Amino acid sequence: EDFLTLIFKAMMKDTLNSSHPVSSAVQSSEQIEEMFDSLSYIKGASLLLMLKHYLTKDVFQAGIEVYLRNHNYGTAQSDDLWDSMNEITNGTLDVKKMMKTWIVHNGFPLVTVVRKGRIISVQQEKFLYRVEPENWTSDASYLWHIPLTYITNRCNFTHCTNAYLLDKKSGM
Repeated sequence: EDFLTLIFKAMMKDTLNSSHPVSSAVQSSEQIEEMFDSLSYIKGASLLLMLKHYLTKDVFQAGIEVYLRNHNYGTAQSDDLWDSMNEITNGTLDVKKMMKTWIVHNGFPLVTVVRKGRIISVQQEKFLYRVEPENWTSDASYLWHIPLTYITNRCNFTHCTNAYLLDKKSGM
């Protein structure tokens, strides 16, 4: 419950156009300090939970183990974690490509789901709670690779979860 409260606070901060990405190049020590705020930590934790759910617990755990083994007593960058996950997925999913869309963009997507008969369509756009005119930038280029999971009436959530990666503005 406390973690959810933290997530919602971070999301509220992330809805502002003045928000910052989880990862970006920095030029000064002041910029480094700005990057290590609650938004970075909470959003980062949320993204790891999203990835764990999408890859499954066992695959995610194996990726973490590869990452820790490869970078034992050394330095690492975020790409190193995604490369370790790619190693475990054997090229079936480009984890680095997917996760880059989440860590280099500020904000998060609003996913709209529309059902017409048996056809389900989904669409994404950047969600902004409040646009601050002095900080406004076009969000037309924002595109996330969104892992969506769903169930049908033929199965329940624990036994028959389907997955779809929305990596375009819209899909079916």
